[in-house]
Amino acid sequence: MSHSLIRSVVLVTLLTAMSCVLCGCFVPALAGAIGQNIERYKKIEVLAEYDGLDDKTVAVVIQCDPSTLYEYPSVYGTVSMNIARRLQDNVPGIKVLGFQQVMQWQYQTPSWSMLPYGEIAKELGVQRVVFVEIYEYRLHPEGNRYLWDGACAGSVGIIERDGWDPDSFAKNWDIAVKFPDVTGVGRESATESQIQMGVLAKFVDEVSWLFYRHIEDKYPDAI
Repeated sequence: MSHSLIRSVVLVTLLTAMSCVLCGCFVPALAGAIGQNIERYKKIEVLAEYDGLDDKTVAVVIQCDPSTLYEYPSVYGTVSMNIARRLQDNVPGIKVLGFQQVMQWQYQTPSWSMLPYGEIAKELGVQRVVFVEIYEYRLHPEGNRYLWDGACAGSVGIIERDGWDPDSFAKNWDIAVKFPDVTGVGRESATESQIQMGVLAKFVDEVSWLFYRHIEDKYPDAI
C-alpha cells in the first residue's frame, strides 16, 4: 500500500472518530438545551385560591384614588368591566351583577365607601363582593415622561354577606404588576394606549385568576 493511500486512510479514520466524539458530546448538549427551552416555556394548571364565588351572586366593586381617576379616568371602568366578564365566563355557576349597575350605584351613592362592607353587599343585592382598591397606577417612572414604566397595584378583598363577619374581608390579597417587563423603553417604542392595555391586562389576569382554575406560564419572568 502506498504511503499516500495510508495517509488518506488514517485521515479519514481520524475525521470519522472526531466526528463521532463531537456528535457524542453535541447531541446530549443539544437535547439539554431543547429541554431547558421546553421547561422555560412550560404552562401549568393553577387552582383557584378562593372558590367561594362558585354558584353565587357577585358584584365587582372598584375603588381608585382620586389622583388616578383624574389622570386616567378610563382605568376604573376598564378594570371593572373586564374582571366582571372574566369571572362570568370562567367561574362555575356564578351570576355577576352588570358592571354598569355597580358603577351607577356608586355614582348615586356618593358616600358608598363609608358603608360597612356587609352593607355594600346588601345594597347591591349580592352574596359576594369582589372589592378591588387600586392604590397605584402609572405609565411612566416618577419625574420622567420620556420612558414607559407602567405599574398597577391594588388590594383585593372578598365580602361574604352570609359570612360570620360580613364587615371584614373573608380573604384578601395584594396584587402588583408591571409592563413592559424590561426597563429603558422609550416613548418612541410604544403608544400610551399600548402600555395602558398591557398594564391593565396583566392586572385583570392576576385578580381574576384568584377565583378559577386556569393556565399560567410556569416561569412568567422568562417569557
